Amino acid sequence: MPNNTILIVDDQLSAREVLRGLLTGQGYNLIFASNGEEALAMARESIPDLILLDVMMPGMDGFEVCEAVRADTRIAEVPILLVTALDDRESRLRGIKAGADDFISKPYDQNELRARVQTIVKLNRYRRLHTERAKFEWVVDKATLGHLVVDEAGKIMYANVQARQYLEIPLEAELPLSDSFLELAQRYYNCEPQQIWEQWPNLLSSDVPVYLVRPASNISESSWLHVEQMEMGADAHEKYLINLRDVTEDINTRRLMWTFHAQIGHKLRTPIMLISGTLNLIYTERETLSEEQKILISSAYKNAMRLQNEIQDVLQYLDTSHIAKLTDDICCILEVSTLVDALIESLELKSVNVTIDADEYQPNTLFLPLSQRALEVVLQEILENSQKFHPEGNPIIELEIAYHDPYIYIVIKDDGLTLLPDQLTKIWSPYYQVERYFTGQVDGMGLGLSSVASLVWDVGGTCRAYNRTDKPGLVIELTLPLRNPV
Repeated sequence: MPNNTILIVDDQLSAREVLRGLLTGQGYNLIFASNGEEALAMARESIPDLILLDVMMPGMDGFEVCEAVRADTRIAEVPILLVTALDDRESRLRGIKAGADDFISKPYDQNELRARVQTIVKLNRYRRLHTERAKFEWVVDKATLGHLVVDEAGKIMYANVQARQYLEIPLEAELPLSDSFLELAQRYYNCEPQQIWEQWPNLLSSDVPVYLVRPASNISESSWLHVEQMEMGADAHEKYLINLRDVTEDINTRRLMWTFHAQIGHKLRTPIMLISGTLNLIYTERETLSEEQKILISSAYKNAMRLQNEIQDVLQYLDTSHIAKLTDDICCILEVSTLVDALIESLELKSVNVTIDADEYQPNTLFLPLSQRALEVVLQEILENSQKFHPEGNPIIELEIAYHDPYIYIVIKDDGLTLLPDQLTKIWSPYYQVERYFTGQVDGMGLGLSSVASLVWDVGGTCRAYNRTDKPGLVIELTLPLRNPV
């Protein structure tokens, strides 16, 4: 922090030098003026922390300089210590009216002068800090972002108005609270992805977006807060600055662009299906073609199918607004087998074993908090990934469904590739493509598992991905709260 500046104003050089000697080495930046006009000019230029002002000067005396300082908005709040040989009551009253903060009489005691200067400078510094803090808090409280400062134990030391609203902290509540930031967050939100939040407070170590998700209910839509963290200093008592940004609209725009789907979905799907269907017909009759024609048709068909799959991937991602709502259209867990059978046929999977462990709970009464269409999207994305990442494209899949009050668990295991820890934490992020690291190809759009995650998180569920321990392969584990039919 720069030294405090003191402007010493006296028409006598000897007096200025005496004050220089008394205050040099005290940590101050000393500047000098020999008359009132010069003092005002220097004060406006340097904005000092204190003006040490002699009263008896030719031209503008100290009272007039004091009045001029108080009349100038740029320097009006600079403290003024009047140095005067006048010790009568009338002179002091005039000084007070002129705007002086304190007085010291000549001849002055050196220790008293230093003490007065030190006290006024400190008070002025505190005043400035208080003013700046008030300005900062005013700006922060008007912000649309939630701002929090937490200590190393996670206790909230500061929270602006928006953060208090997000975490339901009363405006009049004094901080810190008995509950930590994480405890408050978990009371009202689900912390996603859970694998990243398990590292709290070390969220900085991951570049994966982290969220607080308040699941949808029968009376309200889901809400999403994006959480950002910054370390304030290794030795700071206030350890982390945390920003909470409402990204509900962003998530919905990215995931629920139903207007886009309604307007161009048919226009995209219909021609590409006609193209791929025509090419498929020609491809199946390729015996009558020349070798060159066979190669061209085969390449065209392959790329048409790839385009069709990518268009379907995008449109499906944008279409989830119609399938993620909590409505009466919910899905009984007994319907999972029928959905899986249809997916096995459409994906041409050869080995999928489905187990439902809920007999003792009357499974026909157990409902998932997703529509049948939503569950179909979830299962299709996961099964397609198992097929795509399998070295031979022919995975052996185990799909287990179990109910342990109050949650329904869907666990899908394959015998494909094993992923790195960093890849496991990123697979729920939009546009992240694991296949780039294995094949160098980007056949999909990287939207599938992010669609799964957003659907599951929206209804209060969780998603986990981890490698198998008994053999190569991946495990996708979805936890969904039980949904009672209306």
